[in-house]
Amino acid sequence: MHLFCGRMLLPAMLAATLFAQEQPATTGLPGSPQVEDESYPAAAASVQPAEPPGGNRVFGVLPNYRTADASQEGTVLTNRQKLTIASKDSFDYPLVLTAAAFAGLGQLTNQQPSFGQGLKGYAHRLVTNYADQAMGNMFTEGVFPVLLHEDPRYFRRGTGGIMSRAGYALTRVIVTQKDSGGSRFNYSEWLGNASAVAISNAYYPDGRNFADNGTKLLTQVGTDAFSQVLKEFWPDIKRKMFHKN
Repeated sequence: MHLFCGRMLLPAMLAATLFAQEQPATTGLPGSPQVEDESYPAAAASVQPAEPPGGNRVFGVLPNYRTADASQEGTVLTNRQKLTIASKDSFDYPLVLTAAAFAGLGQLTNQQPSFGQGLKGYAHRLVTNYADQAMGNMFTEGVFPVLLHEDPRYFRRGTGGIMSRAGYALTRVIVTQKDSGGSRFNYSEWLGNASAVAISNAYYPDGRNFADNGTKLLTQVGTDAFSQVLKEFWPDIKRKMFHKN
């Protein structure tokens, strides 16, 4: 347990360090000072909505804090804002429910056999699954976007055909926006999840080889891609479910 706590503290310590080194920028979040710094582009100072499109959670479970409307593309987040998004996505209470579901699946299929079965085995799977998700979010949405000057937000398109929007959502794990403007390969997504997978070897005694780690990485990136498809269509689904404009 002490080893697990140490691994959980690592991304938080990195986040605190990056927060302390924050540089001012033109911001797009409510309540943030509109300060410009030469190291950032002169982006439009449009204000981000009080809550993401569709609300803070998809189906009441999936954290939705990093989703933004497409009109916000070109705005620049400060280090504080990036780390705030990451921490909200990482420590929102429904994430425990998601981890519980994955733990149940792992218990059923006997993943990580050394964890055993019964209540103790399930608790072990619950804690480690939560650690996987929390670290993955902190690294991909906070730490690496700050270090690499990338935007961690998913900009929801909201218009167009179903296939076009789904394809766009899936490819955002490959393409992201730079703070300086324009787009490039999403290094934060892949390096962040790779870092989380590498650290997870400390508390997963089974499957520490290259093939298993590669599978974990692709699973985490694939999960992020699928979640972005849900975030793209969730406001439409919510309107139909509750018959609201």
